[in-house]
Amino acid sequence: MSTLKGKTLFMTGGSRGIGRAIALRAAADGANIAIAAKTSAPHPKLPGTIRSVARDIEAAGGRALALEVDIRDDERLGQAVHEAVDTFGGIDILVNNASAIYLAGTAETPMKRFDLMHAVNTRGTFAASQACLPYLRRAANPHILTLSPPLDMNPHWFADHCAYIMSKFGMSMCVLGMAEEFREHGIAVNALWPRCMVHTAASGQIGIEPEQCRTVEIMADAAHAVLVQDSRQLTGRFLFDDEVLAARGIADFGGYQVVPGAELTPDLFSF
Repeated sequence: MSTLKGKTLFMTGGSRGIGRAIALRAAADGANIAIAAKTSAPHPKLPGTIRSVARDIEAAGGRALALEVDIRDDERLGQAVHEAVDTFGGIDILVNNASAIYLAGTAETPMKRFDLMHAVNTRGTFAASQACLPYLRRAANPHILTLSPPLDMNPHWFADHCAYIMSKFGMSMCVLGMAEEFREHGIAVNALWPRCMVHTAASGQIGIEPEQCRTVEIMADAAHAVLVQDSRQLTGRFLFDDEVLAARGIADFGGYQVVPGAELTPDLFSF
């Protein structure tokens, strides 16, 4: 399979940034995308809402369903999944994109921030996977793609931002466990992460300049390359964006730089 035409994606988050880019790439194929995110009204500092992304999806050639969802609300999440199924007839792909970030040491991390990151990142990934599972089991080529880093218990990764790293590795542990659990159902469960910083609102908030980054399109193209593959042949993998694209024959990533030729900043989890 080389296209997502007619496939239905359920996307957590996605009102901006990498999630939006993945949705637009799928829409270019003619996919259906349910955007399940909190941002229903314009944010004073951040671009994008579920409705603006829905319009962009339809302009790109896809079908869209804007769903106002707080991923921490199990009842609403379940309702949103059912709405997506009622609208599009099923769910073929879940993209666990929703994420919360707070980069600080242990003493500087308020417990409300700790709770938010774990509720959205680890628990949200588990909850969305659980809610979509009955429909993924019925799909022809089902995928769960989680935007989380490779697992590595080297203390280096935990030293500066313990709470955040724990929450992101919780997402990755969902990938590890669910890939094996769902193998018999032919459901692929993989993780995707950027090798270098990607220019998003979040990267700006942590002080990364645009010229140090790649564009969101590298993650969108890498996600597409994963999601069109045979779900029984690619599962349980922790993938970097450039690794996926290199396997597809792309050797020059200059076109994905915000400023071609500028020095890139490795991502927080880049090995």
